[in-house]
Parts: sequence; C-alpha cells; structure tokens
Amino acid sequence: MSNPFDYEDSSYLVLKNDEGQYSLWPASIEVPKGWTQMLGKAKRRVCLDYIAEQWTDMRPLSLCGETGILESLHETDG
Repeated sequence: MSNPFDYEDSSYLVLKNDEGQYSLWPASIEVPKGWTQMLGKAKRRVCLDYIAEQWTDMRPLSLCGETGILESLHETDG
C-alpha cells in the first residue's frame, strides 16, 4: 500500500492543532478532530513551504508557556 502523504502532484491541506503544531494532510481525507485547516487545497511543495514559513518554533504551545515562565524567573534573579 502506498503512502498518501508522498504524492507530489496530489492536493493537500495544511492543518494546525491547539498546540500550534502544523501538519501536511491529504485533501482527500477528512480533517481529524482537534485540527483546523490553515491552507486550502494546494500542491505538496506549496503546503510544505507554508508550514516552513509559519511554524518557526517547533515547541508545543503548552511547553512555550512553561519555558516563558522559567525565562522570566531567571531574568528577575539578576
């Protein structure tokens, strides 16, 4: 069986979840619960370029919040 994520000429979507994580998703497959469509049907390369441009911090949002608190504490220790 072939992988639907590997077809260069197929149409894909870009999805994003509540943690700020992005996903390439085949347009022919229903969007899973917990994910929001960020970019409509486009070629694989267009979607991957969009993800690379938008997703600059790979950490989940829940981890970013914890990291921000720790960084704030270190700044005030001075």
